[in-house]
Formats: sequence, C-alpha cells, structure tokens
Amino acid sequence: MFYYVSGTVAELLPYLAVIDCGGVGYACKTTNQTLSQLKKGKPGKLYTYLNVGEDVFDLYGFATRSELNSFRQLISVSGVGPKAALAILSVGTPESLAMAIVTGDERALTVAPGVGKKIAQRIILELKDKVAKETAGGLDFSGGKGAPAAPAFASKAAEAAQALAVLGYTSQEVSVALKGLDVENLPLEEIIRQGLKRMAKP
Repeated sequence: MFYYVSGTVAELLPYLAVIDCGGVGYACKTTNQTLSQLKKGKPGKLYTYLNVGEDVFDLYGFATRSELNSFRQLISVSGVGPKAALAILSVGTPESLAMAIVTGDERALTVAPGVGKKIAQRIILELKDKVAKETAGGLDFSGGKGAPAAPAFASKAAEAAQALAVLGYTSQEVSVALKGLDVENLPLEEIIRQGLKRMAKP
C-alpha cells in the first residue's frame, strides 16, 4: 500500500518517527539506526512496511531499503515479531545481521533486548535455509579481470552472495551488485557493504 513516505520530520521518539506529508503525520515505528539519520524539522524519507492484522494497523519505516529488507526477512521467521526485529536492527546494521546469519553468530543477535538464544538459533536456521545453494551461481568472482578466481575467493564471494540473499535480494540483483568487486582483497563484511551500497542506488 505504501512504498515510502517523504516529508518533514515532525517528531522523533523512542522507536518512532513521525513524518509530515502534506499536513498528515505518518507515525512510523522504526529502529535506532534510522532515528540516528533523521533530524526534527528537516526533510525525511522512509521506506515502509504496513503490518495489518486483527486489531493491528502499524506502519514501519526505514531509512534504507536494505534495512527494510532485513526487517521483512526477520519477521518471516516463526516466533520473531516486529518488536524483536526492530530490536535486532537497532543494535546492528543490515551488513552485520547478514554476517551473523551466514557465519552462525548467535551472540551478535542475542545482544538485542528480548532476543534469546533459541530465537537467535531459529533466525540463523530459517534464514540460512531460505538461501538457495545456487544463489552465487553465475556471479563474476574474478574481480572484473575475466579470469576464474581461486576457490577461496569464490567461497568468500559466495558467502557475500548468501548474505545479500538473506536480506531479501534476488540472485539477479546480487549478481549485478557483486560483479567486478575485488573479492580477492576485500574482507567479507566490506564486500557485503559495497554490494548493499550499489543496490541502494536508484
């Protein structure tokens, strides 16, 4: 229903940003990461997710599509609601979340308030399983040099591809984002960060 809201930042409260769009204030539940990028009285744009259910009609807003995709993936996990998803995304970035899931780092997830070990394990298990083994198929792991990469580099690029897929991007989007990156010399988290940056461009 809503793709994004764009207007003036009217209010900033804990886990909530109000965006004034033509005289209508849209209350968007959000993360600390997004709140840190907004300033009251200044223009703001949030990518949104509308949660509708019995006695529920909540709008969630995020500064980047990467964070929105992460939120969607988290709430797709059984037992993980919007509140827990916001808590997780408030203590880390989409990149760090992807790293935690791909590497099975439970501790990185349990740092979030209200997220215990069992929930962290479920997030890792369910989201990792959603990533098809062929996610990295057809990607250019040569760093743009047109030559086959060594297995270690291919593996690193494959991990980055899995991480991006975990965040909700299609294999085609991931392929374009990673093509030509210097996977031989970049650390895994930087490959993910650059991939996300490329996909964030309009």
